[in-house]
Amino acid sequence: MSRLIVATLVALVVAAPAQAAISVTNDRTEITTKLGHKFTFRSRIENRGATAAADLVAHLNVVDLTGHTYVDPEDWSSHRTRYLAPISPGGSTTVTWPLNAVNAGTIGLYVAVLPRSGTPVRPVTSPTLRLRIRDRRTLNSGGILPLALGVRALRRRTSASPPRHKTRPTT
Repeated sequence: MSRLIVATLVALVVAAPAQAAISVTNDRTEITTKLGHKFTFRSRIENRGATAAADLVAHLNVVDLTGHTYVDPEDWSSHRTRYLAPISPGGSTTVTWPLNAVNAGTIGLYVAVLPRSGTPVRPVTSPTLRLRIRDRRTLNSGGILPLALGVRALRRRTSASPPRHKTRPTT
């Protein structure tokens, strides 16, 4: 084997254990909700390694999958970054992610877990959770429906009644 191949394999083996030991899964693969609703999902971060996994950070990512919806992740959740307590070998931790459905469309949610310090490595990510948000169409936008119906009924009553004439009292 050439020295380059051996050096590459050694580098992979040294960098891989910490990264390969962590896995991230979500409690579901898709959510359907309506615009303006609040919802949550949970991610499970598991340490499959032989040593404790410490100094990790989990970060929630929000991505528009259609290319038509503006996404500002801070609008969706104010708790998108979590600093994790050490996870023992074979142990896991669960993170609950509260979100607000702020735009109609199809959104991708995923969680990335990475070390806070040390050699830069690729984050371990969860599978994408597909979020479908239906537009909320309402007949009574802003509570105006009762007022509109009342005005219409008043107009009908006024136009259907005979004209009023002032009469002089007779003496």
